[in-house]
Amino acid sequence: MSDLDDELDGLDQLDGLDGVDGVDEIDFAVAAYRAEGDWQVAELTHDHAQDLHTLVAALRRFPLEEGAVGMVAVDEDFCLIVRVNQHETRLMLSDVTAATEWSLAADAVELLGLPLPEDDEDEPEPAGDLDLLSDLGMSALDLAVLLDDEDAYPDEMLSDVARVLGFGDLFDDAVGLASA
Repeated sequence: MSDLDDELDGLDQLDGLDGVDGVDEIDFAVAAYRAEGDWQVAELTHDHAQDLHTLVAALRRFPLEEGAVGMVAVDEDFCLIVRVNQHETRLMLSDVTAATEWSLAADAVELLGLPLPEDDEDEPEPAGDLDLLSDLGMSALDLAVLLDDEDAYPDEMLSDVARVLGFGDLFDDAVGLASA
């Protein structure tokens, strides 16, 4: 089990932040995984994306040989990618400053062992493992360039990631985006 998995078990609930209640804030949550060599994309309920512990537990239900990839977009503000396989949990948060407003992002920052950013003092930047998808076809550099696009919305970023990994159309269908 990885250090992140150990930390996940001890994750504290952070006070003073807006929760992610699944009604209005979560744009979507999906899991992508390979079954018999083909990509599959399954929608997750918004309840699965309320916190990291619940999200990781939901991802562990899918085949884990190559790892299930969870993708969550919240309030057109940030996105989170979580990759779970048999031995470890890895994650990437698109904007560390989202932790000042959203408990899901704060959970990610805490799990990564980073300090919570100060309001309006820190610049938006990704946090976590930018290399989590490299063996699937998206390098850390390519992911960093994508996340650096200030004009892109989280759903567009995740659609681009899905396209590079080979399940773009399935992703777009699952979340209701028009294919590029």
